[in-house]
Amino acid sequence: MTMVKLHSPAQKHINNIFDELFNELPAFGKTVNNLFSPAVNILETNDAYHLEVNAPGRNKEDFTVSVDKGLLTISYEKKEETKSDDVKVVRREFNAQSFKRSFTVDEKINTEAIQAKYENGLLKLFLPKKADVQQPVKTIQIQ
Repeated sequence: MTMVKLHSPAQKHINNIFDELFNELPAFGKTVNNLFSPAVNILETNDAYHLEVNAPGRNKEDFTVSVDKGLLTISYEKKEETKSDDVKVVRREFNAQSFKRSFTVDEKINTEAIQAKYENGLLKLFLPKKADVQQPVKTIQIQ
């Protein structure tokens, strides 16, 4: 078997610089709590935000979604695999890593009505916006 190196050391260094730069930019209150962090799409409609976490090959029971003091936290805890003496892993190219992602949720979101479902490898969260309470126009009398 021949091992092929896909990136030169210089290319790896450049990639690390860009990763550091983009990890420090604010993105919807994103904080990364470990080295592995799944990709997330955030979509906005008139009535809600839709958050999609790319997390294939997992069980919905292993996810935890919580909101506490304006912080929405999504985490996945990898369960230990049962090892078998008669099965030998020859090659492993994908692995479901534990992760934790947090997002700042402002007062525009109705945190009591957040919903989540896991389907087709995506953890989908529905974050409804609070209804806009329109203040009536008030005319001030000049005295």
